[in-house]
Amino acid sequence: MTSPQSPRFHADSIEEVSDRPDLKSGSMTSFVESCIAASADSAHKVARATRGKPTAHKLIKLLSDKKRVLITTHMHPDPDALATCVGVRALIQHALPNVKIVVSIKGQFGGGLNQGFARLSNLQLEPWDDAGLVNFDAIILCDVQPSFAYSPLPPTVMPLAVIDHHSARGRPPHVPFCDVRTNVGAAASIAFSYLMELEVPIDPTMAATLLYAIESDLAGAAGQPGELDNIALSSLTLRADPRKLNEMRYAPLPAEFFSTMHRGLSEATIASPLLFTFLGPVNTPEMPAVIADYLLRLDNVDWVLVAALHNGRLVLSLRTRSKQSAGEMMKQLLRKIGDGGGHRTKAGGYVALENASAAEIERIRKTLRRRLIKLLNLPVDVRFQKLVTTQS
Repeated sequence: MTSPQSPRFHADSIEEVSDRPDLKSGSMTSFVESCIAASADSAHKVARATRGKPTAHKLIKLLSDKKRVLITTHMHPDPDALATCVGVRALIQHALPNVKIVVSIKGQFGGGLNQGFARLSNLQLEPWDDAGLVNFDAIILCDVQPSFAYSPLPPTVMPLAVIDHHSARGRPPHVPFCDVRTNVGAAASIAFSYLMELEVPIDPTMAATLLYAIESDLAGAAGQPGELDNIALSSLTLRADPRKLNEMRYAPLPAEFFSTMHRGLSEATIASPLLFTFLGPVNTPEMPAVIADYLLRLDNVDWVLVAALHNGRLVLSLRTRSKQSAGEMMKQLLRKIGDGGGHRTKAGGYVALENASAAEIERIRKTLRRRLIKLLNLPVDVRFQKLVTTQS
C-alpha cells in the first residue's frame, strides 16, 4: 500500500501524474515549460555548433527535383548507421513529401545488439538490389564514404550526398553534398542537427532511436562525445519514449552472444598497456567491437585489439584510451594485408583470408601482434599473461 508521503508519479503512467494535486497545475506547468525552454535552447546550441557546416537546407535544395531517393549505409550496419538513415528519411519526408524514399542496406546485421535495435526501431527497410541502383535519381550515403571498404556502392556509382563522421586519407569525397565531421562522435548526431535546423518534429520513438544510436556509438571507455553529441543527448533525452529506450538498451540477447563473450575473456592475454584476444568464428561482425568496448574498462589497459572470424575474413576492432589515433594505428596494422580505419579512439578493419585455415589465421594473428608491439614501442620479447586463469 502506498503511504500518504509516497510519491505516486510513475514514468509509464500519465494518469498517475494527473491524480497528484501538486502536479495538476503549477508544478506540472513549470515542468512542461522548462522542457520547452530546454528544447528551444538546444535548437540555438545546434545552430551555433553547426555554423559553417553543410546545411539541411542545401541538401533539400539538391533533392528538390528528385523523384526516387535511396538512403543507405555501410555493410553490416550498427545502430548509429541505421538511425542516421532513419533520421535523414524523416527530414526528406517532412520537406519533400512527394519524393519516393527507399532505405536499404547491403549485408546482414542480425544477431546480438543490432538485431534487437532493428526489431524495436521503425526502420522500414527494403531489400537491397545492386542492379536497381540505376533506378534512383539520388543516393545518400550515411556513416560511410565511397572509398571505404564497407561501402555498399560499386566504384562506378557515386552518391549525391555523403553524411559521415569518420576520418579518411586524402580529400573528402567529391560529391554535391559532403558533410564529414570528424569531431562528432556519432553520425546520428548530424542527422539530429538537420532535424533541428528544419524544425522537423521528433516523435518519442524517433527520439529513442536516435538517442540509443548515439549512446551506443559513444559506449565504452573509448567513447568521445563532441559538442554536437552532448547537445543531441540532452535534447533527445527529453523527447525519447522511456519504455522504448529501455527495451533497446536491454534487448534480449541470444545464447551465442554470451558464448562469444566467454571465449573473448578466456582467450584474452595482457602485456600492459595492451590486451589482445581472439573470438574465433562469430555470427555477426559486431561482436569484436562490443567486446573491445567492454575490455577497455580493465585497469592498466590502454589498447585493446579484438579479432574474430566472419565470412572468410578476420574482422578486427581496436580501442584506445591513449592520445594516439586508433584509426591511424589500424591502417598501419593492416598495411598490405587488409583494410581498415576509424576514429581517434575506435577503429575497425579486416583481413581477407585465402582459406581460413588454422595455420593462416594464426600467422596473421602473430603478424598483427608483432606489429602492434612495435608500434607501441613495447619490448620485442614482452611476455603476455592470461587475463583469466582456470583453477583446477
